[in-house]
Amino acid sequence: MSIKELTGIINDLPEHEYHARPELSSTQARQILDSPARYHYAKTHPQPHKDAFDLGTATHSKVLGVGAQAIGYPDEHLTPSGSVSTKAATVEWVAEQRANGLIVLDAAKLRQVDGMAEAVLAYPEARSLFEQSGQAEASVFATDPVTGVEMRARFDYLPDFTVTDPWCVDLKTTGKSAAPREFEKTVANFGYDVQQEWYLEAYGIVTGEFNPRMKFVVVETAAPHLVAVHELSEQFAELGASKGKRARATYAECMRTGRWPGYKSGDPLQPPMWAVYAEEELT
Repeated sequence: MSIKELTGIINDLPEHEYHARPELSSTQARQILDSPARYHYAKTHPQPHKDAFDLGTATHSKVLGVGAQAIGYPDEHLTPSGSVSTKAATVEWVAEQRANGLIVLDAAKLRQVDGMAEAVLAYPEARSLFEQSGQAEASVFATDPVTGVEMRARFDYLPDFTVTDPWCVDLKTTGKSAAPREFEKTVANFGYDVQQEWYLEAYGIVTGEFNPRMKFVVVETAAPHLVAVHELSEQFAELGASKGKRARATYAECMRTGRWPGYKSGDPLQPPMWAVYAEEELT
C-alpha cells in the first residue's frame, strides 16, 4: 500500500497518522545521533504503548484544546478500595479506549493533568503565547535540499506570522525542575535544541522564512506545578542546527549503504571535566 506524499504545512492531521509517516522526525534524528543502530531497531521493531507518555499527552490536549481526550476508569473497573482492576475485562476495556484514540488515566493522574493545564493557562506569558492567532498541532513536511532527506515536524502551536511578535510554542511537562539552570540540563540531555532547529528548518524550507522563533512553555508534573517560559540562546540554536545537519547526513549515508552502525570504539576514554576539576580542587 503506497503512502500519500505530503509537503508543506498540514493542519488537522490526526496525531496517529502523523506518527505513522515515513519522513524523518526530530525524535528519530536524536536516535540517529545516539547511534544509527538504535534508530534502525526502533524503526523495525515497533514499541508497545508506554503509559509514561500519557500524562504529557493528556496535558497537551487539555491546554491546546485538540488531541486525545483523557478519561477516567468507570466504577466497574475499580476495586472496592478504588484501585484500578487488573482483571482481563479491564485490560480489554483500556485497549478498546486506546484504539478509539482516548487516554485512560486514574483519578489521581486526571487531577494532575487538570492541575498542570490550569497552571499553564494561569501563567500570563504562557497563556498569551497560546492565545496568538495560529494553529495547534500543525504538521510540516519538507525535503532537505542538501541531503534529500524527507523531514517532518509537528508544532504544538504555530502562530500566524502576520501577527505582531509571533512565537512558535512547544509545551513540555517535566518531572524535574522548570527553573532556568535545571531546564538547560534537560534541553541538553533530551536534545530539545535539535528539536527546535529541526522544526524551524522544516518550516523555513517550505515557506522560505528562516527567521521564526520558538519558546518552550515548561510545567512541572509535581504540585504546585510551577511554570516557566524559556527561549534557547543563539549558541544552543547553533548546536541544535549542527546536530540536525549531522543526523540528516548520517541518515542519508545509512540509507545509501544499508548499514546502520552502533557505537564507535577503540579510542582511549577521557575523564569528564567535572572529574578533573574535582580532583584539582583537592590537590
